[in-house]
Formats: sequence, structure tokens, C-alpha cells
Amino acid sequence: MVLNSNRKILVTGAAGFIGAAISKKLLLKGDYVIGLDNLNNYYDISLKKSRLNHIESISNDDKWKFFQFDLEDYHDLDYIFNKYSPNIVINLAAQAGVRYSLENPSSYIRSNLVGFGNILEVCRKYKINNLIYASSSSVYGGNKKLPFRETDPVNHPVSLYAATKKSNELMANSYSHLYKLSCTGLRFFTVYGPWGRPDMAPMIFTRSIIESKPINIFNYGNMSRDFTYIDDITEAIYKCTFKPATIDPEFDPLKPNPSSSNAPHRIFNIGNNKSVELLYFINLLEKNLNKKAISNLKPMQLGDVKDTYADISKLDNWINFRPKTSIEVGVRNFVEWYLKHY
Repeated sequence: MVLNSNRKILVTGAAGFIGAAISKKLLLKGDYVIGLDNLNNYYDISLKKSRLNHIESISNDDKWKFFQFDLEDYHDLDYIFNKYSPNIVINLAAQAGVRYSLENPSSYIRSNLVGFGNILEVCRKYKINNLIYASSSSVYGGNKKLPFRETDPVNHPVSLYAATKKSNELMANSYSHLYKLSCTGLRFFTVYGPWGRPDMAPMIFTRSIIESKPINIFNYGNMSRDFTYIDDITEAIYKCTFKPATIDPEFDPLKPNPSSSNAPHRIFNIGNNKSVELLYFINLLEKNLNKKAISNLKPMQLGDVKDTYADISKLDNWINFRPKTSIEVGVRNFVEWYLKHY
């Protein structure tokens, strides 16, 4: 294995699901990692701390630094960049969750817009040569044409969370255009696996099945998701750290491609390239838990979308990426971890 001895990578949201996973991968590959997270109480802080403990258990102290603060605090952020001089930034910090955005919209404004604006500003100031940031499949909103492609219009978000992620893409493009900042936006599709978020369906369903509690299945189960296993996600992010975004030489301003630019900014779907029926996903959980779910069928919830399905051909062409983990193997691995951890 070739170790990356000269790379300093700053990861925001490092105590989060994807942030912790990519931090571990980078450390195992020999990178120097500076992790940032505010450890907010949106979900169980003890899980976030367990992720950090797991990172520390596999890290060399000289290669891993962690700091707790909000990205809205520009001065702290500037201090970290000035002290550690990262050359790559992976921005995964955000207020997550579609449904929670109905209850607490102001937190999305602060974290996803102000916080991301501060990230862009310090990346500009310190001339970062590769910014990778999290977008979301939720930007496709009410689009009905499947699979979702980056060339599709995304002008009709159905949640504030989706609107902030679309805003991030626009903000990144403007900084890329004005300051030649290389930005890669990744639209994540329903990430699941060990160490996952407890506010997402896999964790909610698993806990409820074990405890013999009903699970709410929206749109009466008539939904599907492009479930993407965490190891596939981190592999794609890792490959993007070696390939900063570039200007698209084929970009035509008369027929602009929404996923590329005449600035060094690219947007990619990152999914499993396969849509799985929600009821089949629940069936896999039942099989691995050896216990039937108690189903509570409900109408579609405000802010949700019926189906997601990622076309990942652009990402495949960019970094030679194809997901390797089937839904059957991914769910088995997730359940094994859940039973061990909890």
C-alpha cells in the first residue's frame, strides 16, 4: 500500500456517518487528517463520540487532529486553516434530514448556508486546490424521470434541506468562477451501513423490529430508494481527492450543462445505480434479524419524494467508479454491526 505522506486533508462533519468513515479511510491510507465537528444534539451524541473513539483507535496521533466548533464561527475556522495548512478539504458538515427541516428551518440556514459560505471563503483565502463537498439526491425534488441525471433541471426542491443543498452548488460555482477554486459536488443517494445515522430508515426500522414496535411506512410502502453502502461512498470520495475539478472543455454557454461549467466545478451523482423497493429493504432486515416487522402504512409525508435512482455514468467516467456492495450484502453487514454495537 502506498502511503500518502504529503497530503493534509480537512474533513468537516468528521463525527458524522460519512465524515467518520472517510476520515478512517484517509488515515489508513497515510493521510494527515484534521477533523471538525460541532457534535450537535440533532441525534445521539454518544454515537458521534463512539465514531470518534473508533477513529482514534486506528489512528496515529501525529496524523489525526480533532476540533469541536461550528462552521458558522469564521474565526475558529480561519485559525485551523492558518495553523494546519490543509491542501484538500472535504466538507460534509451540514444540518441533515429532510423531515427535520420542517420543524427547525433556521438550523439549516445557519449550518448549510452560512457555514458553507465560510468554508468557501477560507478555501479561497488559503488557495485550497481541491474542495469536495456534500450535496444530496434531494435536490431532484419532484422530478419524475428516472434515473436522475446531473443534466436534469433541479429547480423545484420540495424541502428546505434540498433547497440549501442546491444553494451550495450555486455558491460553489460562483466561487469556482470568480477565484478558480476547484470544487466537486457529490449528490449522495441514501447512504446506509455500519455506524449509520439513527434518524434514517435503516436504524429506525431495525430498532423498531427488535423492540417489536410498529414502523411507519410512508406512501403505503410504494417507495423506492437508491440505497448506497458506506464503503462505496468513501471509495468514491477518496478517488475524488486525487482529481480536482477542472473546466469542462465541452461546456457550451448556449446550451449549458447543469453538471459542469466553464469554471473548475463539477457535480456528480454518487449512488448504487439501482433503485430498491422499500418493502424489499424491510424484508431484508426481517430476514437478517429473523423477526417480522409490525407495519404501520401511512400516506406520503410532506417533503418526501417517492423514488430515487442515480445515473452514475458521469462519476464512473471521471474516476472509474462503480459500487461493489449489493443491497443483500450491505444490509447483512449493517445488521451484524447493529447487533454488536447496541
